[in-house]
Amino acid sequence: MDQFHQLLKQYWGYDEFRPLQEEIIQSVANQHDTLALMPTGGGKSITFQVYSLAAEGICLVVTPLIALIKDQVENLRSRNIKALAIYSGMSPREIDIALNNAVYGEYKFLYISPERIASEKFREYLIRMKLNLITVDEAHCISQWGYDFRPSYLKICELRQLFPNVPVLALTATATEKVVEDIQEKLVFSKKNVLQKSFRRDNLIYIVRDKEDKMGYLTNTIKKAKGTGIVYVRNRKKTKEIALLLQSQNIAADFYHAGLATDVRSQKQDRWMSGDCRVIVSTNAFGMGIDKPDVRFVIHLDLPDSLEAYFQEAGRAGRDGLKSVAVLLYNSTDKRRLHKMVTDSFPPMEMIRSVYNSIANFLMIAIGSGKGGIFSFRIEDFSRRFEFQVNAVYHSLKLLERQGYVSYVENVDNYSRIMFIVKRDDLYKIQLKNGELDTFIKLILRSYTGVFTDFINIDEALLSRRLNNTGEQIYEKLKLLAQQKIIEYIPAKKTPVIVFETERIDTARIHITPENYQYRKVKYQTQVDAVIDYASNNQSCRSVTLLNYFGQFRSESCGSCDVCTGDHASGISFADFNRISDKICDVLQREKCSIENLIKLIREPEPTILKVSRWLLDNGILKAASNGMLSWHSKGQ
Repeated sequence: MDQFHQLLKQYWGYDEFRPLQEEIIQSVANQHDTLALMPTGGGKSITFQVYSLAAEGICLVVTPLIALIKDQVENLRSRNIKALAIYSGMSPREIDIALNNAVYGEYKFLYISPERIASEKFREYLIRMKLNLITVDEAHCISQWGYDFRPSYLKICELRQLFPNVPVLALTATATEKVVEDIQEKLVFSKKNVLQKSFRRDNLIYIVRDKEDKMGYLTNTIKKAKGTGIVYVRNRKKTKEIALLLQSQNIAADFYHAGLATDVRSQKQDRWMSGDCRVIVSTNAFGMGIDKPDVRFVIHLDLPDSLEAYFQEAGRAGRDGLKSVAVLLYNSTDKRRLHKMVTDSFPPMEMIRSVYNSIANFLMIAIGSGKGGIFSFRIEDFSRRFEFQVNAVYHSLKLLERQGYVSYVENVDNYSRIMFIVKRDDLYKIQLKNGELDTFIKLILRSYTGVFTDFINIDEALLSRRLNNTGEQIYEKLKLLAQQKIIEYIPAKKTPVIVFETERIDTARIHITPENYQYRKVKYQTQVDAVIDYASNNQSCRSVTLLNYFGQFRSESCGSCDVCTGDHASGISFADFNRISDKICDVLQREKCSIENLIKLIREPEPTILKVSRWLLDNGILKAASNGMLSWHSKGQ
């Protein structure tokens, strides 16, 4: 057994890699820059984790998802793998300790958000680290053509200058051909190298339903369906409303969104993962980093704003390979709402400048100052004070972020953290003198490791259950230990923040480039149009439409989506139409022939061949010469 398989077995308990995982690991082991495209749930994280465990040094992982950073670090630590994270909301002392541990502590993984790269202090530590790999997660964020472009990702190429001999592994679940090219260019690949797993999911049935009464369809469908599922909606308020409606129909449902407290979200997630809750109704905040293999259905009650987002969210169904369903509900109201979203997402420049100026005044930042400052920022409080619409402020911030003026991080969710600041011998003396504290300290030491060298996330609810105390009693004990200088204790808090990436400038100098405004608005409109086309088109296989969007052409129809199982405009089933048209294509791309010869060469009922041929002729896909010979013009259906 080679070293990679040994590590896979030792830390994850698997005997074999999933498709493409081993090829990715071997590629970076051969020091090749690598772009890996794997669908949601394909096991992307194992690729860099196994490789870096086998190599000397530490792996730097860049990802924009703070929740995912925390989940992956906790997951690695639970496997006794030394991992660290640095993200907005950490105290300066926590960051210092993490950076020192990354340099001197024999840690294997350091997770950071892309904004951290611009920090001079971070770079001073970084150049003293022995990196074995630079991993760029959610790599589509580096491309202006991607559906979730983040300007801070463009800083990643500067790491190549600091570590020219360290390979880069870029990972993403969804990317069009243009984005694939752009990722490799922006990350300065030494040569193009794309490893891709087909996006095709044969076990996933795509269904679109045009329904005015969405709620009636939803409840009836879930009652008939088996297993657990996810219902996606666009706003937080609807998650609770719909969950309560499902509960009234005796469906075990709960709601989830990013605005809930950390412990509440964890409890809801755990109940759904265990099967106590059958259906979770959520915004797109739910699902990232959650690997539940037996999700039988994913239902989108609202249209998403891109096929990339839809494909990723729908792909959370059926990861165990068993038949599952992805249902998209839409109606004419959805079309109007999506078009309005395009307009709302690009406020006028006067609004953007006004928001920037008001935020700087609100935070008391003088012109010429503020660079690098991190400020707590509650968008609702700000909007109320300055009489802005929250939506207008949010989208103005996103445009200012793309231009590099500020970064806005919503709901920085921080667990409670502790670290012992006394030595073990001194702690033992304290325990001998104080019996009540002794019991509590022993509980902490039994529950968590690494508490003398690093800030460790703790769960006060877990400690209260184990000690049979209330949450308030646990909080008071932790506060007492902190007051006696035994531990440093940072209670959990939920704080959205704004980071000023540049010093405050005069409002008149605020400028959003065409690339970040007009061009992106056109691109966003194109994304929205692609979603509407997907939902309203009942002529093309759903799976084929999605695969074509991601540049995987010439795919066979799935035979199971609502289009394939319905009737084609030619008057026969889509399955029959696609099968016969493919046969006609194969014949006519080799040679021209008459309809009589075509019928002889294709072993299908003559009336059916004639219906398909007539439709292909009427729609310009077949051409008929004056002598009656047929030729294939294009595969446009």
